[in-house]
Amino acid sequence: MPLPFLTADRAFDATDDVALPFDDHDQWRRPYRPGPWRVGVAALALLLASFVLFAAVIIVAAGATGGAFATFGLAAAIIAGALRALRVGTWVSRHGVRRVGFFSTATVAWPRVTELRTVQQPVRWLGLPRTVQGQALVLVRQGGEQISLLTDHNADFLSRVEAFDRAADTVEAWNAEYGVHAAR
Repeated sequence: MPLPFLTADRAFDATDDVALPFDDHDQWRRPYRPGPWRVGVAALALLLASFVLFAAVIIVAAGATGGAFATFGLAAAIIAGALRALRVGTWVSRHGVRRVGFFSTATVAWPRVTELRTVQQPVRWLGLPRTVQGQALVLVRQGGEQISLLTDHNADFLSRVEAFDRAADTVEAWNAEYGVHAAR
C-alpha cells in the first residue's frame, strides 16, 4: 500500500533525474542534483561523526574533560567537512557562475565569461590524482584563463553521462541568458 503523503516524490518521480525548478534567479543554485558518490561519502562521514560524538559523551561521563573537548572538536571537524563536501560543485545565478571547491571558491560574473564549451580531455577521477579520458565543461574568462566547471568523472556525474550532459546544457543556457551574448 503506497503512502505518497509520507514521501517527497509526489512532484518528482524517485527514479527520474531532473533538476529542480528555479524560482528566483538571484539566488545561487546548483543546476543539478548532487551525485550518489558525494552524498554517500557525506553520509558515511556524518555516521562516523555520530560515533565520535557518542564516544565524547562516554569520555565526559568518565570524567576526562580534556579528552572530551578534543573528541567534540574532532566530531565538529568531521561534520564541517561533510557539509562542505556537499556544497562542492558549480552554482549559477543571474550574477555569474561559481565554482565551489573544498578549500576555495571562484566566482566569475557572466559578462567576464568569453566562452563556455564541453571538451574531451583528461579529467580527474573522483577528484583523485588519477586522470582518465572524459568530458569537461570548461569556462574561459577574459584574459584566457580556463576553469573546469564540471567533469563527467567527478563525484556528481560518475556513471551518469545523461546527468552531466543535462547539467552542462543548463549552465550553457544560463550563460546564453545572462552572458555577453544576451547583451548583444
